[in-house]
Amino acid sequence: MTARIMIVDDDPLVRSGLRLLLGGDAGLDIVAEAGNGQEALDSHDAAPVDLVLMDLRMPVLDGIAATGHFKALASPPAIIVLTTFDADDYVVRALAMGADGFLLKDTPPDAIVAAIHEVLDGRPALSPSVTAALIKQVVSTGGSRASSASGRVDHLTARERDVAVELARGASNAEIAQRLYMSLATVKAHISHIFTKLDASNRVQVAILMHDAGMV
Repeated sequence: MTARIMIVDDDPLVRSGLRLLLGGDAGLDIVAEAGNGQEALDSHDAAPVDLVLMDLRMPVLDGIAATGHFKALASPPAIIVLTTFDADDYVVRALAMGADGFLLKDTPPDAIVAAIHEVLDGRPALSPSVTAALIKQVVSTGGSRASSASGRVDHLTARERDVAVELARGASNAEIAQRLYMSLATVKAHISHIFTKLDASNRVQVAILMHDAGMV
C-alpha cells in the first residue's frame, strides 16, 4: 500500500530536493507540500495524509506548534521533524508535542527513506545526536522525571507494562505479539490502553516514560 506524504518546509528548494529524494520509492507518494504549519494543517483538512515531514522554523505557524495541532486531530498523521536544529530544547519540545521521529537534514538520503518506513510501521526514528540530547535531558532532570514517570507507569496492568517495555525497546507490533505470545489484535488493544493511561500520543513518548521509570 502506498503511503501519502506531505513535505512542510518554508524553503522551496528543500521541498524540491525531498520530493526528488522520495520520488524514487514506489511505496511513498508525495501528495502535498506546504510552506508553513498553517498551510500544512489546511492541506491535511482538505486531503489527509499518512505522514508529514515537518521543518521547525517557519513563518505563520512553526513546526513544533503545527505538530501539536496535528496530534490533537482525531486521526493524526505520523510526524517526522526534519531540521537543521538539534538543540536539546527543540528535541524535547517536538517529541513532547507528539513527533514520531526527529532527523537532521544532513541525514543520508537512504536513512531518511528508511526512517519514514520505520515510522509508518509504528517505530520511532531518531538521529544519533537527537538520542544523545534526550539522554542528556533525562540525566539532567533524573530525580523528578523518574518519580513522575513511575507514578504514571503504576497505572498500567502487568501485561500492559510488558507491552510498554517492548515498545520502549523499539519492537514492532508483530515482534511484541511473538515475544509475548499475543495476537496482533490484543497487542493493538494494549497499546491503545497504554497511550491513554500514560497520556502519550506515540511510541517515542512511551519509550521516554519507560526509560525514566527505570523499566528499560
